[in-house]
Amino acid sequence: VDVFQAWCGPCKPVVNLFQKIRNQVGSDLLHFAVAEADSIDALEKYRGQCEPVFLFYRGGELVAVVRGADAPLLQKTILKQL
Repeated sequence: VDVFQAWCGPCKPVVNLFQKIRNQVGSDLLHFAVAEADSIDALEKYRGQCEPVFLFYRGGELVAVVRGADAPLLQKTILKQL
């Protein structure tokens, strides 16, 4: 989940990375979503930050968090979690 704030929007460059990885591993294993921190109370702790935050869930449980649009770290985290 790409957590963003209304004033800066979702991290568009990372969408291409997720699509590339999704094509490599299969669409059934990886799902990408965006969530606006300002409108979701559960994401309140991510408000007021100027860097993107990516939350990784498996089976409804938060399993990893990556701060910043670090493509190599995001790819490593995705592949590790899969």
